[in-house]
Amino acid sequence: MANKYTIEPYHQGEGYVLYLGDVLEVLRAIPAESVDMAFADPPYLLSNGGVTCKSGKFAAVNKGDWDESNGFEQDYRWHRSWLKAVRRVLKPNGTLWVSGTSHNIYLIGHAMQSLEYKILNDIAWLKPNAPPNLSCRYFTHSHETLLWAARSRASKHTFNYELMKAENAGRQMRSYWSFTPPKAAEKLQGKHPTQKPVALLERIVLATTLPGDHILDPFAGSGTTGVAAVSQSRAFIGVDECPSYLDIASRRLDHVQCTLSIEN
Repeated sequence: MANKYTIEPYHQGEGYVLYLGDVLEVLRAIPAESVDMAFADPPYLLSNGGVTCKSGKFAAVNKGDWDESNGFEQDYRWHRSWLKAVRRVLKPNGTLWVSGTSHNIYLIGHAMQSLEYKILNDIAWLKPNAPPNLSCRYFTHSHETLLWAARSRASKHTFNYELMKAENAGRQMRSYWSFTPPKAAEKLQGKHPTQKPVALLERIVLATTLPGDHILDPFAGSGTTGVAAVSQSRAFIGVDECPSYLDIASRRLDHVQCTLSIEN
């Protein structure tokens, strides 16, 4: 049966397409079982008047309406809704990565298991130069958690074991990764408040997909997942509800594609 939902691309190029809109509405228009891997960096829902440290000073953590919590029950239902929508578009052997912190990752992990995802690993991403905790009431938050899950227990997921072993000096790669925040060169086309380093996404792409695979990011932001996917010969689908972030992603992806065309 044909998919009755359609949506026009916001921007597209060779090997990538970006969609503007609500994640649930856009994913409804993507064919079922068409994506090999998804990486999701959902809002951490922390923009409720808290503070953090920037350049050694107190600074508000508010990032926008998209990052505001609606309370435990509504937040859980929302996470479960987008996880269910992603699961529909994953191929039977597809996998999903989700990044988060203690503020949201346990809600997400529970919701994933309730939808019959199979959690394969939880990765601790160490941030060597994390900002200090100015309140001095907690241990300094110095890592994020990455959950890697298969679509179901029957999935035969892709894991490029030998490649990861080779990148780790011939030893098995462990679930403890150290990556610094995005370099200045990664923000030349614009900045996103929760931007991930390209090196982190490149490891994920190389470890758990094959050339030609289709990769989805339902919260694409400034397009880091797309940069990693396209630079490693994978196809990319990005979704975001903020046009200014998709404009950054468009410029970054166009730049990557232009660079690859020149090199080839």
